[in-house]
Amino acid sequence: MTIEHIQGVSIATKANVFFDGKCVSHAIVTPSGEKKSVGVVLPSHLTFNTAAPEIMECVAGACEYKLAGSDIWQHSAAGDKFSVGANSSFEIKVAESYHYICHFG
Repeated sequence: MTIEHIQGVSIATKANVFFDGKCVSHAIVTPSGEKKSVGVVLPSHLTFNTAAPEIMECVAGACEYKLAGSDIWQHSAAGDKFSVGANSSFEIKVAESYHYICHFG
C-alpha cells in the first residue's frame, strides 16, 4: 500500500536540493518523532551515500537501484521499498521521475 498522506507532521520549509536539482526533498518529523524526507528524483543516474540506515519507499514513478557491493540492478515502483544500511551507498537510475519517502533509522 502506497502512503498518500502523513498526518500531523512538522516540515522543513526549505528544500534540500542535491545533484544540481536532480533530487529535491523536504525533511519531516512525525508526531512520534520519526525523521523522514519526502522528495523526487528527476531523470538521472546518481549515487547516494547514507549515514543512518534508510528505507526508500516509492510513492510514484519508478527507478532502478543497485546497493553498494552488489552488481545487480533492481526495479522499484509505486508501493515498493528497499533498505540501505548505515554508512553505505546506492546508485539510482531514473528515466522519468521517482517520488519517494525516505524513512531514517
